[in-house]
Amino acid sequence: MSSAALPAPSASIPAVSAGVHPRRWAVASVLLVAFFMNIADVTIVNVALPSIQVGLGATSTQLQWVSAAYLLPFAALLLPFGRFGDTLGRRRVFLLGLAGFTGASLLCGLAPSAEALIAARALQGAAAAMMVPQVLAIIHVIFPPEEKAQALQLTFVVGSAASVAGPLAGGLLLGLDAWSTGWRSVFLINVPLGLVALLAGARLLPGDGARGGIGGRSVDGLGVALSGAVMVLLVLPLVEGRSWGWPWWGWVMMVLALVLAVIFALWERRQASRGFAQLLPAALLGRPSFLRGLALVTLFFSGIPGLFLVLALLLQSGLGLTPLASGLTTLPFPLGVMASVVLARWVTGESTGRVVLGALLLAGGMGTLLVSLRVAGGAIAPLGLLPSLFAAGVGMGLAASALFGAVLATVPAESAGAGSGALQAMQQLGSVLGIALVGQIFFARLGEESGSDAYAAAGAAAAAYPAAIYAVLALGLLATRRPVRTQA
Repeated sequence: MSSAALPAPSASIPAVSAGVHPRRWAVASVLLVAFFMNIADVTIVNVALPSIQVGLGATSTQLQWVSAAYLLPFAALLLPFGRFGDTLGRRRVFLLGLAGFTGASLLCGLAPSAEALIAARALQGAAAAMMVPQVLAIIHVIFPPEEKAQALQLTFVVGSAASVAGPLAGGLLLGLDAWSTGWRSVFLINVPLGLVALLAGARLLPGDGARGGIGGRSVDGLGVALSGAVMVLLVLPLVEGRSWGWPWWGWVMMVLALVLAVIFALWERRQASRGFAQLLPAALLGRPSFLRGLALVTLFFSGIPGLFLVLALLLQSGLGLTPLASGLTTLPFPLGVMASVVLARWVTGESTGRVVLGALLLAGGMGTLLVSLRVAGGAIAPLGLLPSLFAAGVGMGLAASALFGAVLATVPAESAGAGSGALQAMQQLGSVLGIALVGQIFFARLGEESGSDAYAAAGAAAAAYPAAIYAVLALGLLATRRPVRTQA
């Protein structure tokens, strides 16, 4: 999939200008608070897992499900709620999702048992799936083309900052132990943030206007069921496969997911031919540029998330750093993403060129990380990771915003929610795939060893996957380069 140029926007898609909002940057700030909360919540919980185990007497299996219970409904419901934003109103669905996320965070913080916490996490993941697709969809329709690239890049800056702020905030909250709340504080911190965002959102977000489904039906029930089944059957074995020992029935689940994906596509086309509502509009499914873009997003986002999981293990278990020190060590990556906002002003032109440059920086950063770990081994100083992570962060900031902008440029405004939901579902799938692959490489290389040198060698082996995937992506895009002016 890496050997295809970026998708070109179709001439049949009108420019999105009617929805340009006079207070669009204020609206974006509200959206990005919710976006920050979602990403930070995923990483902040990982820091709190040992305290949760002690506080609730949770088993190792229950600890795994504290994370998985969030991820599964989130991945399965991104596309449906993205489409519901199109049909029912993006403002309405976003605010309902934000309210649900805030309430579920309160339930997590008050959970009396591991079972109650897992149930509340599932509600939290479902609520996050309501609000997250609306972020990109609303940005897509309220910003004019000349500002959209900057707004999308800001989204990735916030996301990268949240991924690092989560562990840092988690370490600080657990260390402070305000009012003896312990691990509960990592969930309760969302409550005041969510309430402020709700009040601001109710005041600032643009109204939905008249909404309705196609052919008198606003919900494609079978489409929702099929898409959810596809994501669960793919994500569950990837998340739990290593702990299960990669059983045969896990592979059967993934094959069945592919079969259901084909059935889903056929069903959506049947719905379109009958004039009924489609979860993912058949016009998008029939657009090769959109499908190619989804494949590129899946591949692109399979590189970094798994490596950061490995880095946390390397820094904490291998080198003996605290969670706070570990988070500070990875800070150059989001700083690099932030720096890419400035650099992007000088990197003008078509989307493919920016993605190629970003992918080359990512490949270079991961390659130098690999070499540094191989040469220095367990004696590597945390500062030795700084150049590699900063270069990778700059690359991620340049490439991700251009890639998302190019794919969204193929989506008409009335399908922005469905397009955003599909895009973020594929991003999530790529992240899960990368975590499974990079994690498998890391633990296979580590084996039963436990010294710092063993962790460094395992980390170097794990870095080989993102280094290779970004190099292949860049070379593939260069080989098939068709210049496309950035429209988002």
